[in-house]
This record gives sequence, structure tokens and C-alpha cells, in this order.
Amino acid sequence: MEQKQNGALAGLKVIDLSRVLGGPFCAQILGDHGADVIKVEPPQGDETRGWGPPFQEETASYYLGINRNKRGIAIDLTRPAGRELLLQLLADADVLVENFKTGTLEKWGLGYEETLSRRFPQLVHCRISGFGADGPLGGLPGYDAVIQAMAGLMSVNGESGGEPLRVGLPVVDMVTGQNAVIGILLALQERQRSGKGQFVEAALYDSGVSLLHPHLPNYFLSGKRPGPTGNAHPNIAPYDTYATRTGRIYLAVGNDGQFRKLCEQLGRPEMASDSRFVTNGARCAHRSELKQALEALLAECDCKPVAEQLIRSGVPCGPVLGVDEVVAHPHTAHRGMLVRIGDYQGTGAPVKLSRTPATYRLKPPAFGGQTREVFAELGIPEDALEALLKDGVIKAGWEL
Repeated sequence: MEQKQNGALAGLKVIDLSRVLGGPFCAQILGDHGADVIKVEPPQGDETRGWGPPFQEETASYYLGINRNKRGIAIDLTRPAGRELLLQLLADADVLVENFKTGTLEKWGLGYEETLSRRFPQLVHCRISGFGADGPLGGLPGYDAVIQAMAGLMSVNGESGGEPLRVGLPVVDMVTGQNAVIGILLALQERQRSGKGQFVEAALYDSGVSLLHPHLPNYFLSGKRPGPTGNAHPNIAPYDTYATRTGRIYLAVGNDGQFRKLCEQLGRPEMASDSRFVTNGARCAHRSELKQALEALLAECDCKPVAEQLIRSGVPCGPVLGVDEVVAHPHTAHRGMLVRIGDYQGTGAPVKLSRTPATYRLKPPAFGGQTREVFAELGIPEDALEALLKDGVIKAGWEL
């Protein structure tokens, strides 16, 4: 039972120097699975604390969403004394996560090759960057929406014939955070063999480009520049939203057998034999006729009941729900995707492990909330700690 509570990464110490989204999300995933994550904020705090409304006790929901299962401290790393404290924290750490602008740690004498890998040969140092350190765009700052634009995601998102459109959530930042977790776990696995850490980089640009499926494979074969197709899939039909009497559903019919079931369930089995619709290729060539025929049938149906009927009959289908409906859906709670820690509410971990599941132990930290606790664990005497606080090298709350 104790192992189950500790999580798969119990015993791992992570120093999280990152701010905003990709890095904090990566570190939260590690914390959810048992790692001891120490979030180090600058004296002004992680800027997402102010990215609201809404706020809870002056901390924005944006920050609360990606910083649980961490202990929070504040250090001024622009000061030599602050950097010395960081080195003390790293002495027994397994992982360092940071997203400083390329060259910042090197300027402070904390570069991986020159300093960290020599002083801490077992350390896995993960950097999240915009474009990587070198190349034509190397070292430039990266932001989710900018990468969505530059990596082609906006060009294939939006209505057919419409303007390029940003995906309505920070998909690049979040996928980069997940890629960072993958890289860290790969490096830790390799460390089991070699005994050595290594430098891991997850770049927003790379992550954005990696998401271009099936558009890149389509382009490689056809040479045609893809464009937006609205809710429709560029390779499959019917794979789109369809109006019913009381709302919209999404049909994701991936093969001819599923299409036959769809036609049967809607009371028109002969449609599956129509030469325009008999194969996926034919259906793609006659998208507008197919959509018109299906919506004529669905116009007599209520959204949620017909979606339930279709999916239970083997036709991939679901109602288009709002965020409030997702939160209220009983399956969301059943899957453990709603988290409560006191007055904190959050999104659950999507990866489920049978023996060592994710656990939710700490709500997102107050600014500098565990500064005294963490540095006391390093053996720093109380008088020295008070001197550091007085000098502003560390902070234990906004008032200081």
C-alpha cells in the first residue's frame, strides 16, 4: 500500500526553475507521480500568478492549473549568493527543469557542459526552449501562439477557405511539456545503465512540427499545400460535425463497416451501397452530398440520445460538449479527472498506473511558501537563513 501511495517516481528530486506553462506542466506531471518537486521562483514570482481573472487569494487559475504537487521557494538567481543556494539544491537532485532564454545559465556560470555536468554527473538537465540553441532561429524566444503560426498549425486549422486560426488551447506548450517528461524518463532509464545524467532539450518548434499529422505525410506524397478543413478530416469521411435537432454531434467513421452500421442505425441501410458512398475514397469525393444526406436523417434526432445510440452500436460518435458539461459528465469523475485538495480544484492525471498511480498531495504553493522548510533541510542555520531573507536573496512570501 505504501508503494501505491508514493507513486512511480517516489524518491526522485526535481528542481523546477521553469515558469509559465511547458516547464511547470512537465514538473507537475513528475510531481503527480511521486517526485519531490521544488519550484524555484524569481523574486517577482512566476508571471502566471497574475494571468487572471479568475483569481483565488490573488493567485490566478492559470498558475493553479499547472503547479500542484510542488514545494515553493523563491531565490534571486541574479545574485551570486542565490546561485550558490541553487548549487546546494542540485547536490542531491536527480532532475533540473528550466526554460531560461538560451545563454542565461551559461552567463551565470551554470551551463550544463561547463559546470553542471562536471559537478553533478548524474543530473538530468532538461531545458525547454523555443527553437533550440542553434540553427537559423536558435536562441530566439518561443511562445505557443507564435509557434502555432510558424510550425504550420494555424494554416491547417479553421474553416475551409477561412483565415488561419489558432487552436483554442496552448497545445504546443502542453505537448512540449509532455515531450520534456518523455525525454527526462528516457534519460533516467539510460542512467540506470551508464550511471550518468545528460542534457535533454524539448523545443516548442520541434513539438509543433511533430504535431502535423497527417498533413506532413499528405504533403510528402502529394506535394500539395494543405489548408484548413474546418471540423472535417482531410483523409476520411464521414469525419465531421453534423447537426441534429437539438445540437451537434461528431461522427468519426473510420471504415466501411462502421459506415454500414451508421446507415443501419439511421434507418437507411441502402445508403451504404450508394456508389457515391460505398468506399472511403468515394465518400471523400462526395463530402457535400454525404453531409447533406446524413444531416437530413439526423434532423429528426435529439443530439445526446442519438450519439449514445450510435457509439453503443459501434459507430464512433459523440455530442459536442462545453467545458461545463465535461466537468459535470459522470465519466469524467469516474476516470479520476477531477482533483480536489482542500479548496483547490484541478485536472487529474491522464496516465493510469495499476500499482503506482498518480497521487495529489500538495495544492499549488503560495509564493515562497516552503522557502524556510526547504533550506532548513539543506542544513542552513536559522541565523544565516534570516540574513538571506533580509538581504533579499531568498523570499518566504510577498511581504518580504
